[in-house]
Parts: sequence; structure tokens; C-alpha cells
Amino acid sequence: MSCRIEIAQAQDAAAILGLIRGLAEYERLSHEVVATESDLRRTLFGPRPAAETLLAYPADAPAGAGGGSGSGGTPVGFALYFTSYSTFLGRAGIYLEDLFVLPAHRGQGFGRALFSRVAQIAVERDAGRMEWSVLDWNEPALKFYRAMGAQPMSEWTVQRLTGAALRRAAQSP
Repeated sequence: MSCRIEIAQAQDAAAILGLIRGLAEYERLSHEVVATESDLRRTLFGPRPAAETLLAYPADAPAGAGGGSGSGGTPVGFALYFTSYSTFLGRAGIYLEDLFVLPAHRGQGFGRALFSRVAQIAVERDAGRMEWSVLDWNEPALKFYRAMGAQPMSEWTVQRLTGAALRRAAQSP
């Protein structure tokens, strides 16, 4: 099946949130989703967007000016990414935060199209690299990324601060 990739617009916040919830359910993390449509409109489409989002549609879904769900189509997948930076390379990069396709639409090329479009954007922007994280149990995703030429960074461990721990770190001398 062929697909269409569009840049998300503010009117797509509800569709994006639905896809985020689908991703969280797949990753067994639904309890962690606290984002709202308002949060997404503010942080993705406000004066200082924190990230960019692409939406995947079946090629025969309606398209219109401005694209996205505002055009009448329903997205079946999304990719959300933002600019990172490599001090070693002295260049910006792309960090792929999320790539998700609804289960009923997997294996039809939507994920590959989204991933390839993000890679194209990285090349267009002269990015030094494109990176992302994958849950270690997600073998279908790991297989997909290996097929795309990805190399695991097994010597690195992801670290995170949230909530009270983040606030405590902010107050440390």
C-alpha cells in the first residue's frame, strides 16, 4: 500500500494524542500518558515548538490545504522528532522520539515511509546523525531498525530525571 506523509498542524493535536496513546498501550506505559491536546498544541505548534511531527495516511485518504486530520483524513501513524546536538561532531542531529503505526496498518510501508522521511529531513538539514531509543523487548522494532541499517549503541545507558528528582537536581549547588 502506498502512503502519504504530511507535516502535522495544530488541528491535528487530537489525532496525535490518539496515536501517542496507542504507542503507550503498545509499550505497556498507558499509565504514564498525561499529555493533553492543549499540551500538544502549546508545545508542538506554539511560538517555540519543542518538536516536529509527521503523520502517515493511506494514499487514498483525503488531503487538503494544511494537511493533517483537518483535511478529513485519519492518520495511521506518526513520527515525532527534534533537533539534538553532537559536541564531538560539532553539528546538529535529529532525535527520533517516537515512531508508531497503528497495529492494523503495520507491514504496509507506513513505518518505513515515516522513518525515511525523518532521515531525509536529517540529510536536508545536514545533520551529523539521527538517533533514537528502543525498548529492549521490542524485537519487531529492533528488527525493523536493523533492516534500515541502524547500529545499536550497547555501551550507552539512557538516564532520566523527572518530577521530584528533577526538581531536587535543579536545587543542588
